[in-house]
Amino acid sequence: MILKDIANYIQERKIVSLHELALHFRSDPFAVEAMVQRWVEKKMVERIVMDAGSCGGCTMCPGDIKIHYRWLGASRPQTIQIVKNSKTPSDPSSWKC
Repeated sequence: MILKDIANYIQERKIVSLHELALHFRSDPFAVEAMVQRWVEKKMVERIVMDAGSCGGCTMCPGDIKIHYRWLGASRPQTIQIVKNSKTPSDPSSWKC
């Protein structure tokens, strides 16, 4: 599981619960939540906490079902492209990001 996989999964489903993410990636909800937080910080994903007013209000759901994520970002997660400096292509210290 990498950040891009999580972003793609959320993007495809538009909105997804933390519980569903943890099941899909066969990982601990705390680990998944920490990884999704990176996308939240980049403002590509919005964290939504469902409360009694957002659902049926039975209060029987476990905590990870109440936490949802919505894709806000671009059509695909951003990637970083590394471009070599043409003056010294063999010297990695001269590469630009």
